[in-house]
Amino acid sequence: MLFSYRNCIAKFGTDYKIKNEIQNKKLFIIEKGIYSDTPYVPELDVIAMKYTKAIITLNSAFYYYGLTDTIPDFYYVATSKGSRKITDKRIKQIFDNTNEFDLGKTSIQYDGISIPIYNRERLLIELIRNKRKFAFDLYKELILSYREIIHTLDMEMISEYAYSLPKTNMVMKSLTLEVLLST
Repeated sequence: MLFSYRNCIAKFGTDYKIKNEIQNKKLFIIEKGIYSDTPYVPELDVIAMKYTKAIITLNSAFYYYGLTDTIPDFYYVATSKGSRKITDKRIKQIFDNTNEFDLGKTSIQYDGISIPIYNRERLLIELIRNKRKFAFDLYKELILSYREIIHTLDMEMISEYAYSLPKTNMVMKSLTLEVLLST
């Protein structure tokens, strides 16, 4: 289990007692300000704890949902436009310039870790909105994956997202031609 420094102070009382727990190998320093009761913690768990206001998106989210088997090189996270720049080299930060940052936010369990992530419907809209940022092969793989699951998605929600987010006309046209008509 992960703990912040604040959690450790609440649990152990003082910095001295925290250091004793570390020395006795009952507590482990994972990163600055993040501690664990086990020596190994999955990196995704650390990212989820460290960046609580970020939402997993794009390449990372597609992988966690099983829409692609391509493991991303970075953790792709979305943050609101007023957020501070994340300098962590493991993170690829996408600033969401809309007022709809939380639209489609949910959480899923991935390998026992609860992660904040956009739902599959919002990710379909994000895929189409950002299609020029994807390698052609990856984009086609993701579109094919969406074609296979389109009947399990909430079409009303997809439409709502398409009209709430930028590039509505392009998104609706691509959605119709690349996903819906091809099923």
